[in-house]
Amino acid sequence: MPSLLEYLSYNCNFMGILAGPLCSYKDYITFIEGRSYHMTQSGEHGKEEIQYEKTEPSPNLAVIQKLLVCGLSLLFHLTISKTLPVAYNIDEHFQATASWPTKVIYLYVSLLAARPKYYFAWTLADAINNAAGFGFRGYDKNGAARWDLISNLRIQQIEMSTSFKMFLDNWNIQTALWLKRVCYERTSLSPTIQTFILSAIWHGVYPGYYLTFLTGVVMTLAARAVRNNFRHHFIEPPQLKLLYDVITWVATQIAISYTVVPFVLLSIKPSFKFYSSWYYSLHSASILVLLLFPVKKTQRGKNTHENVQLSRSKKYDERENSLGQNSFSTTNNVCNQNQEIASRHSSLKQ
Repeated sequence: MPSLLEYLSYNCNFMGILAGPLCSYKDYITFIEGRSYHMTQSGEHGKEEIQYEKTEPSPNLAVIQKLLVCGLSLLFHLTISKTLPVAYNIDEHFQATASWPTKVIYLYVSLLAARPKYYFAWTLADAINNAAGFGFRGYDKNGAARWDLISNLRIQQIEMSTSFKMFLDNWNIQTALWLKRVCYERTSLSPTIQTFILSAIWHGVYPGYYLTFLTGVVMTLAARAVRNNFRHHFIEPPQLKLLYDVITWVATQIAISYTVVPFVLLSIKPSFKFYSSWYYSLHSASILVLLLFPVKKTQRGKNTHENVQLSRSKKYDERENSLGQNSFSTTNNVCNQNQEIASRHSSLKQ
């Protein structure tokens, strides 16, 4: 149980009081007490064997790199983003004269141009924490320090996402981890639906938020159904896998853009106007996919028919996870490891 001072320090620390990012209390107090640099060396079979302390690494390089990303994102937002407004998707003249390929391309480009402001804010917040020494996550296999413990996004993975889940796992990462811990892992009835609804409530009261997250439920379930039923047919040869990745990248980017338009427009009337101009086509397609290819219910911790079908693609999933696609499991494992290291260190002191 934290003391009052520790509690107030965690909630009101100057590094994250304005824009976050969210971090766990365990990670924060480990940083405050100077225990974040105590590392555990793995043995031959991956088991933790030797505990040692490394010299406190410098965050300067990580901070400079993130500030450069901030500068480029801000420049992009102040120049290109202004010329590609999302609201133009519902302009009457544009809807009346533009062809369908033009509408699809502009939808993608306008939402692409809307993201740099989020990249700027989250990367700047991350850099501020790193400059204070918070965010150290250990060392990679080459011995380089990693400063992404509380990073809120991975831009490369976002822009190259080949699935709805991959996009969500790399966008607003710390909030997604919080939603997973407090909702998804604790509910047994429709965890995906309940988590999206909680996320909408957490964001605020604008109707556009609720339209986006309710649409996101359908999109996520449909994308999961497609992946479970088709992906294992496109694993080999590599050329076929590449073709599958290209198709799913295009489909994912269009689906994401279509889903988040109300999130940007905020109001209900323009949001429905946009969906009407697309004839609710992706809503209808997603529902049709769910009717034709339902995702079988799974019991957590047990193997299912889908797990057996996807066993052939395991090596590809592991490779993707190493690049940061599955931020939930990766970050949770690191957090758990840090907690175990901290408890062992305190016991050694005693």
